[in-house]
Amino acid sequence: MCPPTVSILLPVRNGDRWLEQSLTSLARQTLHTFEIIAVDDGSVDDSGGVLDRWACEDQRFTIIHQPPSGLVPSLNRGLELCRAPLVARMDADDVSHPRRLELQAAVLASHPEVGVISCLVNHFPSHRVATGFRIYEAWLNSMTTHGAMAQERFVESPIAHPSVMVRRELLTEIGGWQDVEWAEDYDLWLRLFDAGARFAKIDRFLFFWREHGERLTRTDPRYSVPSFLRCKAHYLARGPLAGAGGVILWGAGQTGRRLSRFLMEEGVEIAAVADIDPVKIGGTLRGIPVIPPEALPTHLGEDAVVLAAVASRGARELIRARLIELGLEEGKTFWCVA
Repeated sequence: MCPPTVSILLPVRNGDRWLEQSLTSLARQTLHTFEIIAVDDGSVDDSGGVLDRWACEDQRFTIIHQPPSGLVPSLNRGLELCRAPLVARMDADDVSHPRRLELQAAVLASHPEVGVISCLVNHFPSHRVATGFRIYEAWLNSMTTHGAMAQERFVESPIAHPSVMVRRELLTEIGGWQDVEWAEDYDLWLRLFDAGARFAKIDRFLFFWREHGERLTRTDPRYSVPSFLRCKAHYLARGPLAGAGGVILWGAGQTGRRLSRFLMEEGVEIAAVADIDPVKIGGTLRGIPVIPPEALPTHLGEDAVVLAAVASRGARELIRARLIELGLEEGKTFWCVA
């Protein structure tokens, strides 16, 4: 059997309702030189049986059955068995376009500087997709360049975890996935950005993301808004804010209040908070003075960094335009956080 070009890393727990469709989408791939490393993480349904039946028919399958250990241990155990230089993620409830592996592997082959490649994604079935996920999907699919993803990485996760293909060497060098108090995929992206990895995205719909009430994003507190903000504060403190000549937070609403607390827990000193609410101006937020936006220039010392911490996309665009007018550069002297 030929050495695999791609290792597909597939953790499974109680996914037998959708697993056949997911595996069928992989069997139909136009790139045939792949292996599937499937980790059955203590399933109590027929997921293990489905995987075993497929493995009996296809030598490209390696199946691991283990007691329930969690997603991160499953991913890292599977990664240890991946033999190919490229690792593609896949989940048991999702579907890949037949050309997904072919096109993603081609980008990595022709662009050695790229370490992480994704694609456009589509949530399905449409009647289950709520407005919030539709808004996120539209934003996610607008992030098609490395520059855009890097610049807005503290707004949302700029790529869908099960849609990616990553160089195995890069994953092992960074230590794989971390079991932390926030989402393991978002944590991985921020560590890879910090490590200088280059991201890319194919401008085609090659991945179909199933929406249902049992997704981890629905049930696990590590995917809650406060957990994401805590993650953002952690990586802001160790990255863009490290060595900053002063930090100014624009936004005294719920997002700003939460972020300020998590930043302070990371040891970040905030010099001022800007806000347009006249009730808040002149007061304090966690002991930090709240100033009007027009007073911002007087607080912009050398190497200062502004964080636009608002959840509303419309408000974020207005703040972005205002900061650019002041001569600040997004991704260097100001960052949007949501």
